[in-house]
Amino acid sequence: MDVRHLELLRELSVRGTLAAVAAATHRTPSAVSQQLKTAERDLGVRLVEPASRGLRLTPAGRVLAEGADDVGRALEALRARLDDTLAEPGGTVSVGTLPSAGEALLPDLVARLRDTSIRLRIEDFDLAEADYATRTLDVDVVIAHSLTGDVPSGAEGLVSTVLAREPIDVAMSEDHRLAARSRLRPPDLVGTRWIGVPEAYPFDTILIAVENTTGTRLERWTRLRDNHLVEGLVARGAGLALLPRFTTRPRPGVAIRPLEGVRADRSITALSRPDRAERLAVRVVVDHLAEIGRGLDGQASTPCR
Repeated sequence: MDVRHLELLRELSVRGTLAAVAAATHRTPSAVSQQLKTAERDLGVRLVEPASRGLRLTPAGRVLAEGADDVGRALEALRARLDDTLAEPGGTVSVGTLPSAGEALLPDLVARLRDTSIRLRIEDFDLAEADYATRTLDVDVVIAHSLTGDVPSGAEGLVSTVLAREPIDVAMSEDHRLAARSRLRPPDLVGTRWIGVPEAYPFDTILIAVENTTGTRLERWTRLRDNHLVEGLVARGAGLALLPRFTTRPRPGVAIRPLEGVRADRSITALSRPDRAERLAVRVVVDHLAEIGRGLDGQASTPCR
């Protein structure tokens, strides 16, 4: 049984289509299809069958896809035992992160690993909450976030470590009527205009909670991803916005106020597939991230600017 065949079936079970698997693994769909045929021939069972929108795994294919993590975990556990016999863990660990959490965590991580044998490969992405779990197919550690729990939606079967809990504050121009208040509650926000985030992004759940609490609709005149662009627009009075406390720095023209009465904090969580989490270098990276995150939690005092 070829481990690569199991990994392919796992990819197909998570990504859903041959085209998505091909794009993620930098191959053509025909090459992926050929590998599936080779796997079926070697294993002597049908692994996929026609479905309305392409292909789906057969019961045998699902069994093997589900077993891919178990096999990978066993192999990585053996590798970790081998690493224990060496002077120190090493190799490349890939980390994918949402930008704001990465800004808060990764500079210190890079500094901590500078004199070790572990090398980092970093990429950033800003996604809807349910999409972070899928990215664990591409990198060893995904730094994700959730405003509804410690584990992002869709990541329940992954190895997760809460790194920090970060307050999300309301930003406004310093001459806005609400800037005179030291803290805000949902009724204060009735009738306000917002620079929001894309739908299904975690921060939007805060505004939805405010709407549910007050029974009114908040205007989102635009939806943006980049926090620094948002800060610039807020300073010019374009609207209110939600910003993460750890990486929002004092800026002329911007007032920051905490929000009470609804949940307004996020869990920042490291996610890994079970097999990758067994690797010693990955565990070292996550342990460092958790320690850095605990330091951030200790700095999360109420904003006063």
